[in-house]
Amino acid sequence: MRHALVELEASLSVEVVDALAYCAPWFRAYYNSYEIPLRYAPRLWGWIEGVQHQSSSTGPTWLYRRGAKPLHRFIDSFRPDIVIATEVGVCELAAIDKRENRAAYRLVAVELMDFNRAWVRPEVDLYLVTHEDLGAELAAAGGPRERIFCSGQPIHRRFTVLPSRDETRQRLGLEPDIPALLVLFGGTGFGKPRRIVSELGRLQHAVQLVFIAGRNQRLEEELRTRTAGMPRARVLGWVDNVQDWMVACDLMISKPGGSTLTEGFACGLPMLAYDPLPGNEQRTCAWIEKWGVGRWIRRPEDLAPAIDRLLGNRAELDLLRAHATALARPRAAHDGAQQILKVFADAPRTLLAPTGSSQS
Repeated sequence: MRHALVELEASLSVEVVDALAYCAPWFRAYYNSYEIPLRYAPRLWGWIEGVQHQSSSTGPTWLYRRGAKPLHRFIDSFRPDIVIATEVGVCELAAIDKRENRAAYRLVAVELMDFNRAWVRPEVDLYLVTHEDLGAELAAAGGPRERIFCSGQPIHRRFTVLPSRDETRQRLGLEPDIPALLVLFGGTGFGKPRRIVSELGRLQHAVQLVFIAGRNQRLEEELRTRTAGMPRARVLGWVDNVQDWMVACDLMISKPGGSTLTEGFACGLPMLAYDPLPGNEQRTCAWIEKWGVGRWIRRPEDLAPAIDRLLGNRAELDLLRAHATALARPRAAHDGAQQILKVFADAPRTLLAPTGSSQS
């Protein structure tokens, strides 16, 4: 969105910062402590996150106020006209600053496929949401409808102009007539490769397999070992052209992260959502099925049968692709930036976009 804002208004000054880096060290430790139950007690985290999801705040206001004092001082010294928060906890921190310090900036909340009641703050002047259904949830929770705009989720500009599928397959060295499956483990390479590879080995249809391990070299090595005897399997680490692989493949298997799902929409690529984290990712799985853009694989042993069924029923697979394409919003960043400038027509010149790690 930073590029889109500057493209629309060249005189803007837009700064992207890590909000937690400006908070007290003890608060950063507290804020990121969700990683402990998430990793070691996921069911417990699922319960905690479920309570947070329905609560008016993700944490104690007094604690947020104290921990974010350095951040509030930084914002005050920066003197922004607009603050854009892309994570619910950061939105809360900015709302506290705006309310208690009588800050004059406008606050924009960018809801990235992670609805939480804590987004609803009277200090928020504009909500950018990824889908009308999420906007309806926000309104039902008390968000003013006149402040909610469905822009879609901002993704990289490379998704705005995509090559043809046939040309992309040829360039990537994929066989033209054999279905291709894209298995993603996210940028950090998080997932359970042993069970996925085992299930893919049970497929009845001939397929091409492309695994992208992200920046996790250990995962990449493990995937190479486990797929050594599999025909038409390719293992990659970090790639800068994920859009090409999405265009070229027939299905993607991935954890249901909002960015990955939205990028898939832009490429008309359905998702088989696998091994979602408790909380928001499981709710995203429900949206995937409601919108008809993929399937939620609830049990590992259901993965191979689901793939075989879709590859054996092209009409069903084509319908998923059509639904994904219909939800594509490759210009979401531009549309969101345009709405920000439209709503704040008093010619803002300085924008601050604090980011933070997500707890939902």
